[in-house]
Formats: sequence, C-alpha cells, structure tokens
Amino acid sequence: MHSPYTGRIMISRFLPIFATIFIVIDPIGLVPLYIGLTAHIPGERKKQIIAKAVFISFVVLAVFIVLGKWILAVLGIQTGAFYIAGGIMLFIVSLEMLFGRPTQSKVSNRETPPEDDAGIAVFPLAIPMLAGPGAITAIILFTGSGDHLTMMAMLFSAISMTLAAVWIILSASNFILGALGKTGVSVIERIVGILLSGLSIQFVYDGVIKLGFLPPV
Repeated sequence: MHSPYTGRIMISRFLPIFATIFIVIDPIGLVPLYIGLTAHIPGERKKQIIAKAVFISFVVLAVFIVLGKWILAVLGIQTGAFYIAGGIMLFIVSLEMLFGRPTQSKVSNRETPPEDDAGIAVFPLAIPMLAGPGAITAIILFTGSGDHLTMMAMLFSAISMTLAAVWIILSASNFILGALGKTGVSVIERIVGILLSGLSIQFVYDGVIKLGFLPPV
C-alpha cells in the first residue's frame, strides 16, 4: 500500500511530464489552425475528423512510449545526448510560439493539406500537429529516465489527458476563438512558449549532468 508521501512523489514526477506533453502539443494554439482547415466542413463531419485525428495521434505516440528506450539503445545514443538534442528541438518550438512564426516544426511550407475531409484527420491534424517531432522528442526524452514501466504508465496518462483536452478544445473551437479572439489565443501561445523555453533549457542542463560534464545538484 502506497503512503501519502509516495503519492506526492509520484504526482511531483507526473506533473512535469504532463506539462511538457501538454505544452508541446499546445491544444489552445491548434484552434485557429483547426478552424482554418475545417471551415468548409459540416459540423457532424468535424466531430468525426477530431475523433480520428486524436485516435491516430494516440497510436503514434503510444508506439514511441513503448519503443522509445529501445530506439535509443539500438542507435547507441546516450540519454544525456538525447536530452541535449531534445532540449534544443523544444527550444526551437518555443521560439516559434514566442515570436508567432508559422510552426515549421509541425508543418513545413512544402506540405499542403489534402483536399478530402478524411485526409485532413491524418495530415496535418494527427501528424504532425498532434503527434509531431516535438511531442515524439519529449516522449523519448522521458522514456530514457527513471523506472521504465512507471514512466510508461505516466506517459500514457499524460498523452491520454492531453488528447482528451484536444478533443474537448477542438470540439469547442468556434466558441473559444469567439471568446478569446485571435489576440487572446496569440497571448496564450506566447505564455506557453515562455514556459516551454524554460523546460527545454532544463532538459539541456539535465543532459549535461547525465553526460558527466557537470556534477549533479
């Protein structure tokens, strides 16, 4: 039976994981992009697209939760090295949020959404807007640390909660955009970018410690 102290430790470990996944996927920031992609689609069809995108992205991220640690081992990448690389990647994502640039880490200028409604659920909604490089990087970072089974359980909980929030927020996207306006969404995205920049630097710092260049604090 777990003591209250153990429970607090688990919560303190889970919260940074959930915060990182939630911030990288950025459900609020997806609202204007989603509205633009689905403006021509009837309401009932939109619900099907959201559900399909959430399901596909969950499957993709689940694969990396299960295989992330194995991928690092097979490629011979030290956890510390991936922490530094992942931190730099997440820092680039945070800069895109802070300066309001098009999210090149999610969709590049060379990629155009498919014309059919069903295709939009797969690309660009599921991949790469939900299960994009930032989210995959964050997951592999976490799978390389701590007890593997415990970390997997925490990551599955984090992506389930985040994708549930995505489903709710996108379903209410017209209301949210109407209430906050584009300016409000932009302000929230910049605040999220500031938080992500701090998390990304922490990843780099932890990576330097794991590689032995700095003593642990």
